[in-house]
Amino acid sequence: MLTACGTGGLGAGGTSAGEHSITVLMVNNPQMLELQELTEEHFTEKTGIEVNFVVKVEQDMRDTASTEFANQSGIYDVATLSNFEIPYYAEAGWISDMESIANDPEFDQDDILPPMTEALSANGKVYGQPFYGESSFLMYRKDLFAKHGIEMPAEPTWEQVAGFAAKINEAEPDMRGICLRGLAGWGDNLASITTVVNTMGGTWFDEDWNAQVNKGGFKKAANFYVDLVREHGEAGAATFSFPQCLNAMQQGKVAMWYDATSGAGSLEAAESPVKGKVGYVAAPHDQTQNAGWLYTWAWAIQKASRHQEDAKEFVAWASSKEYEELVMADTEHDTGGPTNVPAGKRASTYENPEYLEVAGSFATPTMNAIKNAQADNPGVQKRPYNGIQFVGVPSFTDFGTECAKQLSSAISGSKTTDAALDRCQSLAQEYGDVQKEKQ
Repeated sequence: MLTACGTGGLGAGGTSAGEHSITVLMVNNPQMLELQELTEEHFTEKTGIEVNFVVKVEQDMRDTASTEFANQSGIYDVATLSNFEIPYYAEAGWISDMESIANDPEFDQDDILPPMTEALSANGKVYGQPFYGESSFLMYRKDLFAKHGIEMPAEPTWEQVAGFAAKINEAEPDMRGICLRGLAGWGDNLASITTVVNTMGGTWFDEDWNAQVNKGGFKKAANFYVDLVREHGEAGAATFSFPQCLNAMQQGKVAMWYDATSGAGSLEAAESPVKGKVGYVAAPHDQTQNAGWLYTWAWAIQKASRHQEDAKEFVAWASSKEYEELVMADTEHDTGGPTNVPAGKRASTYENPEYLEVAGSFATPTMNAIKNAQADNPGVQKRPYNGIQFVGVPSFTDFGTECAKQLSSAISGSKTTDAALDRCQSLAQEYGDVQKEKQ
């Protein structure tokens, strides 16, 4: 989907739109669409800054941002980028720092959850401000677990989860034990699989950039994941990502779902068929204590933008406590209301009684998952890169995507997991050899 729309004409101060106008490139998530609804009345009319939104599906948005920021053409003043892109965009000099926002007492940077600030910083400076953030955890049907006498620990292991999935499959013939991402993509199936790799002792590369994909903990984790989803996961798993698993959970087709913490808001929404029936516990682990990922859609300002101050004013508003309160109070739009607050970034959100009234069942597990995510040390060994569910280097979008396709094929049954990993090993080592030459 591609939409573009302005949000205002003359500003409150009588300033012409042309003098104070910014263009924002963003992904078409519901939280972003709510932002479009609220911007003109609550930002443009107060500041005189017109905001033109260009909204695209995720991959199109990523491709556009990559080309635009690399060329520094200045067409887009602000873009939604993630904690994957922002550190190396900063290193490349493509984006402006946000130190002035971070040092503004009214913005209250200390309220931003520390893992988010750290993930959006480079060389000691803040280069991005989160719009919303997430980790991953396990969602399960607590009513069915109680029915069958299964007790879910607060911090389950993957071995326990596999056992629970098997029991549910046997006890509930019309239900599958668990939904896991199988759709090919470095941000889809590979995100989930890599968190399992980390906790089962694997890594993409050792400290010397030797690929470790078809051996040790990586091989154990990939085979475990593929076997679990094929034996007890959803039918057609190779085509399932977040939306499909969310729908399966809401429709009572699966008993557990391991995915983003942001899924909880939809499960607990007023119209959800499973509202009040779902429990939330930490991401399953194995050799590490914590295993959840860390992700945020955040704002970045292009270095070539000619509207730096206007762009910073927009970012500060969109990531503010004030904006979260606007969403919480918005009952006019389908994308508003407490369960649609762009949470996962501010500690104060989890102290707000109005938010806790509707998010009480998942608020604390969500905040704990984000706080415990360790982007610089997610596994059991040192590694030459940052990132939990990804390898924090630009080329990961290439070799990661190709490897994701290989593992999706294993999930569909068209090739063995070991054969998929052998191909992934070759792809990863090609990148590792490039890094060795740079050392």
